Amino acid sequence: QVRLVESGGGLVQPGGSLRLSCVASGNIFSQNTMGWYRQTPGKQRDLVATISTSDSPYYSTLTKGRFTITRHNAKNTVYLQMNSLEPEDTAVYYCNASPGWFTGVGYQEVWGQGTLVTVSS
Repeated sequence: QVRLVESGGGLVQPGGSLRLSCVASGNIFSQNTMGWYRQTPGKQRDLVATISTSDSPYYSTLTKGRFTITRHNAKNTVYLQMNSLEPEDTAVYYCNASPGWFTGVGYQEVWGQGTLVTVSS
């Protein structure tokens, strides 16, 4: 079964840090670009960062140089280290695998269920 399971969210004070983890199952990890997105109620899901199969990271301007994405292929895990967190970072963070898994006729992106990050004093 193809799944992405996120963990590591929680409540943190402004200026604090969190590390999110996403574990992939279903033998898809090494073939996919892995990414983190975030979403707040009523708004679209925004890209935070991605990391390619060759370990090349890409960061959106949302991160402001505060976040680091890494992947550990042997553990089928992608991480998002978030430092200097701000209240504006409060969101549900989703893990993504792209292009996903091959269905037989095409590729299907895979999303995790999300993990909530709350930045508040």
